[in-house]
Amino acid sequence: MSILDKVKIGNSVQINLELSKDRLTKETIDAINVSSLGKISDFRITDGKGIGVVLQLSNGKEQWFFEDEIDILDENGNVIKKNNDKKKNSNFIFDFLRGLNYENKNKVSELLNPINFFIWLAVSLKDIF
Repeated sequence: MSILDKVKIGNSVQINLELSKDRLTKETIDAINVSSLGKISDFRITDGKGIGVVLQLSNGKEQWFFEDEIDILDENGNVIKKNNDKKKNSNFIFDFLRGLNYENKNKVSELLNPINFFIWLAVSLKDIF
């Protein structure tokens, strides 16, 4: 579920300063220290896959944040827990492939072994799927 399904422009969110302070200016950090709440003013595509939000801070300035740098609040002001569904493909084959590691081979007999080739191929392709 995307952030777009959970919040709308005008909703308030809480900023997690620990995840974002390395890229923010001192003025922005001071505004977040005064109030960690921000009001959503816009959405932006961050890296072609993710959605970021533009927040209006307590000092009136706007700053964008990645989706994982904010906590969504409910109507009572309580933080809604995030659902990290990173393991959608949770079956034996995918678990086995995630556990494979390939070590570089130096001997000719190791290079010609077809099992080593298939392990290399599986490790190379597991990040694609």
